[in-house]
Amino acid sequence: MGSEFLVYLRLGFEHISDLAGYDHILFIAALCAVYQWQQWRQLLWLVTAFTVGHSVTLALATLNVITINDALVEFLIPLTIFITSVLNIVEAEPDAHRRAATRRSWRIKYALALGFGLIHGMGFSNFLRAVLGAEESIVWPLFAFNVGLELGQLFILFFVLLLALVMVRLVRMRRYDWVLVLSGATAGIALTMMVERAFG
Repeated sequence: MGSEFLVYLRLGFEHISDLAGYDHILFIAALCAVYQWQQWRQLLWLVTAFTVGHSVTLALATLNVITINDALVEFLIPLTIFITSVLNIVEAEPDAHRRAATRRSWRIKYALALGFGLIHGMGFSNFLRAVLGAEESIVWPLFAFNVGLELGQLFILFFVLLLALVMVRLVRMRRYDWVLVLSGATAGIALTMMVERAFG
């Protein structure tokens, strides 16, 4: 039982942190682009909303409670990255009235993170169903895989926040410029992925 748990935990960690499947990495990077170390409470709530969302659909889709259109999900995942990146750019706008408006929209951001988590969970389930094979019970592997996903997600969050700290404190890049660079890059890559998956 313990070895099986570790196998699926490792699979979950490697799946979300795999550079070959970088769409989930891009989303996590975009999700925390506007945050700094001292804003960890807000980021924790945001990540928790995303976690709740993808945990629900990961379980339902893997257990075949819901069926999904794989092509649609593969298109919607980069769409979530693009939307998150654009919202980051709007939120980082160095205008007092704009910033005040975005502060009032935090609840909307949490709701979006929850909804985007539902989409990403369906994407995770595609991989998990493929590796489960003939497992008699998938509850324990499903739990272990989800824990692995969360560990990988935290690793990515730590790396992006550390990189932001280096760029802002050591390189002396303005925080607004950092948000523009990271969010612009993730938005551009996501847009390319959307076009490829829609017409490729």
